[in-house]
Amino acid sequence: MQIKYPLDPLIKHHFIIGISLGLWVFLFLYFTEPLDINEFNNNEKLKFLPIYSLIATISYIIFIPLQYLFNTKYSKRWLLQHEILFLFSLSLIAILLARFVYLYIVVKNQPNPHSFGYMLKALFLPALAIILPIIIIGRYAFGKYYEKQIEDRKIEIQGEGNYESLKLHLNDLIAVNSSDNYIVVLYISGNVLKKSIIRNTLSYIETNFTKLQRTHRSYIINPYHFQSWEISKGKHFLILSHGIKVPVSKTYLQTVKNTLNFTTA
Repeated sequence: MQIKYPLDPLIKHHFIIGISLGLWVFLFLYFTEPLDINEFNNNEKLKFLPIYSLIATISYIIFIPLQYLFNTKYSKRWLLQHEILFLFSLSLIAILLARFVYLYIVVKNQPNPHSFGYMLKALFLPALAIILPIIIIGRYAFGKYYEKQIEDRKIEIQGEGNYESLKLHLNDLIAVNSSDNYIVVLYISGNVLKKSIIRNTLSYIETNFTKLQRTHRSYIINPYHFQSWEISKGKHFLILSHGIKVPVSKTYLQTVKNTLNFTTA
């Protein structure tokens, strides 16, 4: 079962999470004093603990471009298993880096350092139990906020029936044509061309969505999806995304040309 998980793709928000994570790690180590940290004086704490803080921030930030590429590869469908894999990979990298710093910086050349198993049990796992919820909450909150912003930017094409409506992003709408007492809406959903039939009129579309362009008494298009012109037997047509071919009547020809010249300039 594929469960969609909210993901904020904005890099600046993930930098905020990464920096907040580093600060939280520093405070956790400074005040809880796990392992031998209680033996450090203040100067030693300020010397070594920021390194662990930096590890946490770097471990998070290095995954941001990988997260972006992964999300793009899967058509911006970030799933729960992707989030779990991200958190597991982040934890693993952070633990390995922290172990490296401990061996080669904190206790370098000192005898009998703590074993990896002991540090895992006494430090790493307890730290993750406290730190991971902060990461999860932060990522989830930013993801839900981003989804709400996207949802608020959608347009809604309402039908005359009580339950007929279609909500989508304006740039996902390609064209609308009339069919008897209905309109046929051609749009993109997840890079797939789809069609919805709604009981309404082209006049309603033309009046309520002024960024669209009438090309024919039976067609309205989104100039954003214009690809090319085609002339056949003296008649003009527009080729839109996904190869959709739309007629342009003489009544609207000059207006359409002006709109497309402005759009593509």
